Amino acid sequence: MILVTGGTGLVGAHLLYRLVSENKKVKAIYRTEHKLENTKNVFSCYTNDVDSLFNNIEWIKADLLDVSALSEAFKGVTYVYHSAAFVSFEPDKYQILRKINIEGTANIVNLCISNTIEKLCYVSSIATLGNTLNNKSITEETNWNPEDDNSVYAITKYGAEMEVWRGTQEGVNAVVVNPGVILGPGIWRYGSGNLFKKASKGLKHYSSGTVGLVSIDDVVSIMITLMHSEIINERFVLVAENWTYKNFLQALAKSVNSKLPKKQASKSLLNIAWRLDWLKHKLTGKRRQLTKHIAKSLITETHYNSDKIKTVLNYKFKTIDITIKSIGEHYQK
Repeated sequence: MILVTGGTGLVGAHLLYRLVSENKKVKAIYRTEHKLENTKNVFSCYTNDVDSLFNNIEWIKADLLDVSALSEAFKGVTYVYHSAAFVSFEPDKYQILRKINIEGTANIVNLCISNTIEKLCYVSSIATLGNTLNNKSITEETNWNPEDDNSVYAITKYGAEMEVWRGTQEGVNAVVVNPGVILGPGIWRYGSGNLFKKASKGLKHYSSGTVGLVSIDDVVSIMITLMHSEIINERFVLVAENWTYKNFLQALAKSVNSKLPKKQASKSLLNIAWRLDWLKHKLTGKRRQLTKHIAKSLITETHYNSDKIKTVLNYKFKTIDITIKSIGEHYQK
């Protein structure tokens, strides 16, 4: 029996579709009923037989902080994919990020230990990787620097990874994947799917930085392959291609038949924008859209290297231009 946490998120939903399509016995954790529609929406991108596949999943309502509910979910489980996380770059969300990402992962790891789970696959992020000097490529060996000006999301995902590595010292066989920005269809209200929605409404500006991109198909395929392999206690960067934000945002616009962004947002403009966003948040209480760390990332040039996974699995990533075009077609439907 396989357990998937975060079954209503982008990674979890696509992973579930792949697993149930292969007739695997699967349990999935969800927090609120209305988010189950996310999973159905993802399934509908690939099949007309949505309800039949969806009903083959044993759904369990549980919170990562509710150990008793999680303990029930772990009964009869041998493999665990932990993809649940809270994603936010808002500084005032730090405590909830710590609770869900670090404490929640600690609970999953502890239950993997007590239930003698055969293998754990944890979905981390490239946000937990360190930075390099002189524009050198970032790899699995690039060390995290706690003294850097790290975002609250990066800090808590790094803390979550530490819980997984702690688990490996206590007998858990684990693999960790560090994806870049994951591109996939089906969920349009947030995450990368929301970028297609924004592109359809029209984007005016692009920035000078770069972004590491990967298809959800690749992330899921690699996770499943690693889980079935003899590889344990290793981490893998999953970035298919490094693109400039200009190319990325213009490709998004093309994919949904919208106008291309033609103006470059300067560093000074972004610095003004995130401060105005902070002021709007203070006055209205609305969630932040642009934080200091997001603004900084938009003008930072980084290059992520995925040679390790390519070599270990002899893996070839899907091209990003084809991925974006395909997702754009799903969005327009």
